[in-house]
Amino acid sequence: MSTTTVRSPAASPVLGGLGLFTVLLGAALPLIDFFIVNVALPTIGRDLAASESVLELVVSGYGVAYAVLLVLGGRLGDLFGRRRLFLGGMAAFGLTSLACGLAPTAWTLVAARVAQGMASAAMLPQVLATIQAATSGPRRAKAMGLYGATAGLAMVAGQILGGVLVSADIAGTGWRSVFLVNVPVVLVGLVLAARTVPETRSQRPEPVDIPGTVLLAASLLALLVPLTEGRTAGWPLWTWLSLAAFPLLAGAFYAVERRADRQGRTPLVPPSLLALTSLRRGLVLLVPLSIGFSGFMFVIAVALQRGAGLGPVQAGLALAPFAVVFFLTSLAGPRLVARYGTRVVTAGAALQAVGVGLMALAAWRSWPDLGIVELLPGAALAGAGQALQLPIIFRVVLSEVPAVRAGVGGGVMITTQQTSLALGVATLGTLFLSLVPGFGMRDALVTTLAVQLVGVALTGLLSLRLPRTIG
Repeated sequence: MSTTTVRSPAASPVLGGLGLFTVLLGAALPLIDFFIVNVALPTIGRDLAASESVLELVVSGYGVAYAVLLVLGGRLGDLFGRRRLFLGGMAAFGLTSLACGLAPTAWTLVAARVAQGMASAAMLPQVLATIQAATSGPRRAKAMGLYGATAGLAMVAGQILGGVLVSADIAGTGWRSVFLVNVPVVLVGLVLAARTVPETRSQRPEPVDIPGTVLLAASLLALLVPLTEGRTAGWPLWTWLSLAAFPLLAGAFYAVERRADRQGRTPLVPPSLLALTSLRRGLVLLVPLSIGFSGFMFVIAVALQRGAGLGPVQAGLALAPFAVVFFLTSLAGPRLVARYGTRVVTAGAALQAVGVGLMALAAWRSWPDLGIVELLPGAALAGAGQALQLPIIFRVVLSEVPAVRAGVGGGVMITTQQTSLALGVATLGTLFLSLVPGFGMRDALVTTLAVQLVGVALTGLLSLRLPRTIG
């Protein structure tokens, strides 16, 4: 089978500067919305009379739907056109954001969030696939660096933006503005995408791998649902049965995909991709990095609002140094990689470790007077360390993926990241909330940050196994 990625018989697709801005805007929206609700949850709970378990579904419903369908979204883009899926996914994201903002009840909001996660899964994989297919050489390296910077900045900015919007209470919308703000942004994005994003696809489309899709979805659901809902449900029997089923379902998924790969068919996730050293080792590194990041963002939002008594704006702005330093450092990332290779990732892990340690020390000494001033040194160093890891790991993962499998490669990477983000909230978040009743908010926060330090040390060690240079 021979495939190629084309825009037309006469020309290869080219992603210009405005087109790159547009797809990066599409990349930022789903990641912002994963974190934007963290500081809005207390207000949502009061307004909609929602229990803690339902509020967790507002977060986890989006994250699980998003993670489960990402690879399928990437595959559909390869088959039917990435620009088409990007436009459709962005339009659906705008409509579901409107539904979230107008939700009359807590359960309506949960349903709208699940639909929003599905829309994100259609849109986001097309970003990386389009960059891979419509850029090359130094332009691709720059675009991938900007993608990584956008992804990291969006996750922090989401939490800050959420706090500002909730407190601003624009036209009396309160928490609803964190979703309604997406609508005008999506309208602008659709106009730009229609004019500036080239169409790319596989010339000979393959049918969707139905068995692989079903088994991957079942595997991720078996893992994520009990971990995100188990604590509030009291860990009933079904949660343990679901976790026990996960390795069996994951094993069945791998067996089905390997058989399809060997028979010359195109599975949803070709196991042959894992033969790429850069992809395999990069994905392994992405897991603890993403778990630690999302767990930290969730825990710090809860601790600052419920424990330190800060409002949504103050809680969000406490992370402003992280965001500013992340952005500035990420701009220097490509030049540092060109000079020092992937050892920059190791240096980033060391900086992040120092930053997390300083934040834990600040919490221990200053509690409950913990705000932007006390957190500034640690947050700034952690932001610099994160910026020297995340964008570069994205580049490493996709550096050897062929253009004809760009959608699949991007889908696998984002699924790994999104699943790990959900696991971070489920594991570190659960640890923190479980420790609070017995140890108090301060000690629970310090203990959770200490556990995150172990994860940062693990990423530093794993980074030593990355290829020294990026192709």
